[in-house]
Order: sequence, then C-alpha cells, then structure tokens
Amino acid sequence: MNDEELMAGARAAFDVLDPVPEGVLAAARSALAWRTPAAELAELRRDGAVRPAAGVRGGSGRSLAFGCPRSAVEIEVTEDGRHREITGRLVPPASAEIVVRQGGDPAGRPAGRTGPGGMFCLPHVPEGLVSLLFRLPDGSSVVTSWVRV
Repeated sequence: MNDEELMAGARAAFDVLDPVPEGVLAAARSALAWRTPAAELAELRRDGAVRPAAGVRGGSGRSLAFGCPRSAVEIEVTEDGRHREITGRLVPPASAEIVVRQGGDPAGRPAGRTGPGGMFCLPHVPEGLVSLLFRLPDGSSVVTSWVRV
C-alpha cells in the first residue's frame, strides 16, 4: 500500500464516521470567496444601533461603517420580517454596480447601482451573512467584510 492509497482509505473512513457538517463547509467556502482579486477589502469599523427620530414611525435600525484606504461604505440595516433593507452610501461618491453576496451564495447576485451621490437602497435582502461588492467604473472593486444582518 502506498501513501496515496493510505490517505484515500483514511479520508473514506472519516467521511463515513465523522463527516464535516454542511454548515461548516459553507462557512469555509464563504470565508474564502471574498477573495475577489481586484477588490479592496473594506473592513468593519463601526457597528451600532440607530435610534428613530422623535415622532417618526418605525423601529430602530443598525448602523455599520466599513473602511479601506481609498473609500468607505456606510450602511443602515432595518428589519422587515425575515428580510432586511440596506440603505447607504459609498464614499467618495461614485457610480457602481452593487452585488449582494450571502453565506450560501458567496459569488453573489447583482442587486442595484449607486445613485449620483453614491447613495443606494437594497430592499428584501434575506437575513444572514452578507457582504457587499461595489464594481467601480474604473474596473476596480470594493468589497465589505462579512457581517450578519
């Protein structure tokens, strides 16, 4: 028996006796999927609750700020049942395509564009792990770190 056959037998035994849970595999894939080669990672800098203004209907939200050397992303997350509405802005303002990436789908799906002032609104984002990818006109990208919304 050579080394390859021995390792194949050990791998098969572990697959039967102690398989890796699918949730762990999905989390590992998601953690590696942010690696968009041309993207600059905007890391979480602030995470806090937002209080509604006096006399305004609606619940409180959550304010998050992400930053990297050349840009920042500021968002507010509000609950809508099992979905979230994410509103925010890209700083400095730029026209960009926005891709919402989620734990089960790290490649993401196009969700919208920023407006003239870098503002955006993403309704109906399912709760869970989320990362936003902004594709800028110059071909570069900014991606936020993963957060649970």
